[in-house]
Amino acid sequence: MGMSSGNSRFLAKAAAVTIGLWLCGTAHADRLADIKSRGSLTCGTLSTNQPMGYQDPKTREIVGFDVDTCAAIAKHIGVKMEHKPVSVEARIPELALGRVDLIAAALGYTPERAKQIAFSDIHYQIPIKLIVADDSAFKTLDDLKGKKISASKGSTPEQFARQKIANADVVTFQDSPSAFLALQQHKVDAFAISYLSGVRYVTEGAGFHWMAPDLHWEPTGIGVKKGEPALLKAVNDALAQMDKTGEMDAIWDKWFGPQTPYKLVREKKLTPLSAFQ
Repeated sequence: MGMSSGNSRFLAKAAAVTIGLWLCGTAHADRLADIKSRGSLTCGTLSTNQPMGYQDPKTREIVGFDVDTCAAIAKHIGVKMEHKPVSVEARIPELALGRVDLIAAALGYTPERAKQIAFSDIHYQIPIKLIVADDSAFKTLDDLKGKKISASKGSTPEQFARQKIANADVVTFQDSPSAFLALQQHKVDAFAISYLSGVRYVTEGAGFHWMAPDLHWEPTGIGVKKGEPALLKAVNDALAQMDKTGEMDAIWDKWFGPQTPYKLVREKKLTPLSAFQ
């Protein structure tokens, strides 16, 4: 039996509404509920940045400060952590595309990044600095005008090297070891990097030192996809509990504390993100 044109138009409109509602529901799916349903949280961390996230030479597993932090957050949510290595440049795209649930990868907060993703409260703050060779004549940022500066591509050290050093020729690399190698090989004049990621290059190697002043003082948090308030709250609740019980200090001391080559004190504790907005 034939269908009237009026009925056809009605069914077409109904189908469009149904598809629209389905897409709307998909777009606003509760990521936290999905994580709990599958029993795991996929965390994107760096894999070549010791001690933040790197491959243990003995076990071949990815370990580090960010890895332990994200594993602890997963534990507080009540699931296990699944790890996914990401590059510095791919951190935000991987999160925005939903390929990871969280990013714990030396992710500094900036207003520009906050337009793309949501940030947790700030669990540590560190300076972005420059490493130079001991035999170099560079003492101030003015000395580096027009010089070659290496940095990881897509990182805040890259951003602030461009902003703070006049006419800087910033040369970017896929990871920190490659950027430091360029300095070792005298292909660049300085290496811009966050203090925690770069401290090993100064403490474990010979012939390099930090240059004053800092390029920037950076608040660092956990990245969450925009539009996921339940997951963001769960992350912030976990960080607050970890800070209260001393669990975060224990993770810090494991990787940076008195028994490590770095001997760093976690002076600035968990701080509301609103303090930086």
